[in-house]
Amino acid sequence: MSDRILFLSHTHAFGPFRVGSHHYARTLARSGADVVHLSTPISLAHRLTGRVSRTESAALPKGPYRDADGVAHLVPRTTLPRPYGPFRVARELGRWGLATTFDAVLIDQPLLWDASVRPLAPRLVYRPTDLYPDGVKAGLQQRIIAASDGIIATSAEVLRALGEVSAPALMLPNGVDAARFGDSGFAARPDRAVYVGALDGRFDWARVIAWARTHPHVTFAIAGPSASPPASLPSNVEVLGPVAYDALPTLLHGARVGLLPLSDDPLNAGRSPMKLYEYLAAGLAVVARSTPVLGADEATGVFTYTGPADADAALERTLAHSSPNVAGVARAAEESWEAKTAALVGFVEGLRGR
Repeated sequence: MSDRILFLSHTHAFGPFRVGSHHYARTLARSGADVVHLSTPISLAHRLTGRVSRTESAALPKGPYRDADGVAHLVPRTTLPRPYGPFRVARELGRWGLATTFDAVLIDQPLLWDASVRPLAPRLVYRPTDLYPDGVKAGLQQRIIAASDGIIATSAEVLRALGEVSAPALMLPNGVDAARFGDSGFAARPDRAVYVGALDGRFDWARVIAWARTHPHVTFAIAGPSASPPASLPSNVEVLGPVAYDALPTLLHGARVGLLPLSDDPLNAGRSPMKLYEYLAAGLAVVARSTPVLGADEATGVFTYTGPADADAALERTLAHSSPNVAGVARAAEESWEAKTAALVGFVEGLRGR
């Protein structure tokens, strides 16, 4: 792979979530690449309006932070949120003494696009991870596509939504750090179902509540930041709040079922949730709402439903699956970040560049 890589990402690495760019950056750095990971700026407007708490802001390093794997992380501070204000990626890199020339730039955050990005490297790759049907991000996405040498989408639905593209394209779903989530024990798990992830409009609280009421013997543990659950929850629903990434394996190893209760939000259609393979790697069976990306694979412990009529039956089949889910563990091992990174490297190196 090229020696110097820049990721322009939607999510920084200092919170409870790990996203694909974090794993690609880590794997590339371990292989010897010089990797910079720059994420969406934290603006004064975000802090004043409470979208970013004082605690979260204080926990973020001011300036570059090089982690144990060798990745240099940078979370810029701005006055105005992106894409407004004078912020430019190249200027921010130079301000902190970081490189301003790279062998490849991979961008997954449309809000980080500006005129300074294209000259940073001979190869620019857009790596869309979500659907942007309208709004500011949709417009910026079109500019990135026009300037890109290649596109790596996290799902076929995300790639399809881009429309006709002239650049070479690859569909590469998210992977899993299987070794981190693996469980050395083989004891049967209790009747406990767990969800870890965002608790925004893409999460279906009503489905969890309905499951809890029809399955009072099952404990439903819901972990994620900024939880705003309905006022009254059944007693067998536990709201855990954010859970640190390093603590997730222990949480998952104490459960039998992994939940992906996706809402009707159209943006769910293109999601390639990393939690699917993390659940499987940890030995859980998984119940998920069916989408164009998420389909049933009952032999490896993945069960799906389409709506209220078949959701209970899907959960029943998931609870009845062997525990721990050995077949799921084997399936997750095939989706390692090392394998994903090898595919990404091969694609990027094959681009002509500019």
